[in-house]
Amino acid sequence: MFVFDRRRRRGAVFHLQCATALLALTVFPAWAASPLTLQQTVTLAVERAPLVQAGRAREDAARADRNRAGRWPDPRLTFGVQNLMVQGPGAFNTAADSMTMRTVGFSQEIPSGTQLAAERAGARAGEAAANAETEQARLNTRQVAAAAWVSLWAAEQARDQIEGLERQNALAIVAAKARLAGGTGSAADALAARAAQAELANRLDLANADIASARAALARWIGSEAASANLAASPDFERLPVTDAHLLQTPDQQAPLLDWESREDRAEAALQSARASKHPGWSVGLDYGARAPGLPNMITLLVGVRLPLFPAHREDQDILARRADLDAVRAERENARRAQVEAVQRLLATWQGYGRQVRRDRDTLLSLAADRSAAALAAYRGGASLQPWLEARRDEISIRLDYVGALKAWGDTWVQLAYLLPEYAQ
Repeated sequence: MFVFDRRRRRGAVFHLQCATALLALTVFPAWAASPLTLQQTVTLAVERAPLVQAGRAREDAARADRNRAGRWPDPRLTFGVQNLMVQGPGAFNTAADSMTMRTVGFSQEIPSGTQLAAERAGARAGEAAANAETEQARLNTRQVAAAAWVSLWAAEQARDQIEGLERQNALAIVAAKARLAGGTGSAADALAARAAQAELANRLDLANADIASARAALARWIGSEAASANLAASPDFERLPVTDAHLLQTPDQQAPLLDWESREDRAEAALQSARASKHPGWSVGLDYGARAPGLPNMITLLVGVRLPLFPAHREDQDILARRADLDAVRAERENARRAQVEAVQRLLATWQGYGRQVRRDRDTLLSLAADRSAAALAAYRGGASLQPWLEARRDEISIRLDYVGALKAWGDTWVQLAYLLPEYAQ
């Protein structure tokens, strides 16, 4: 029976493993079978980011703190001996004196309603701060993951631009060999053409190294398997998900300023707590005293109240300090708001400038550089000098790489603007 059960368990485990493998093949992330888009990268990064998971844990902690805030403290249970003789013939004898009692008591602190309300306000501010920190972590993760995708995409664009010159370089080598064989060329031209080919190979190796480096950076956020997928086409960097005016009108909803509202709420809660200190709290206590046999037992009822007798030197000073803290937080928030509007304006100007540069390179400079190189090569094949082609090709390489650099900078600024707001605010 034991062997049969063990075989049956092994069979069940085998079937479960097969089902899991089949499920992995059929339900595994869509990026495994299709090009990886920028938005898929952002989604995966947020799902897997440790800082986002840490933020969610802090949200749970803050929520628990909020649930326990504003409640009465736990009651106190006391017990002991009162009026016990420590000298004389009846020392340490609880029955030696009629005043000696064994006591058990109960007491309860009763904070004022304003104190409890201030504590609840502080807990709500703490929960809001945890939520803001988590949202900031999400937004920062989206930005850096999207920037890593753009870096990899730009590195692949650079490789494509360099590979686009290989055919022309091969034609130059063929032409140099043909002219050398026909007696109209020189060995120096043939060597220069081969050197240009070697230089192009070096640039291609650097481009492949940049791709590997960018892929490793992307793998940090989405994992090596997802980062190894082919990239989809880039999003339309010509347009932002939100308008320029909306970005400039919503600085408080953007990642760098998300925690300022909770900071102000905490400062207000601290001021509310300082004001509540002028409202006295109460306490009540009941003690039961058991005396020696034959003597009546006793109870003691105590009611206490805190007396703020010198508020000008204590409570009022605390209120003044917390009010000043609140004013400081509000002024700092306004300063941060202005700085954020300036940063957005700068990003918009940079994004628009790179957009114009990319369009000019794509529509004019790239075609002019290619035409110049082709014309110089055709002239060389017709008997002219090789030097104009070498210069034209060197300029074309520079223009192509400058174009890719502008593409990357354009994409980077687009990412910073596009993922500046949470999804719900876009």
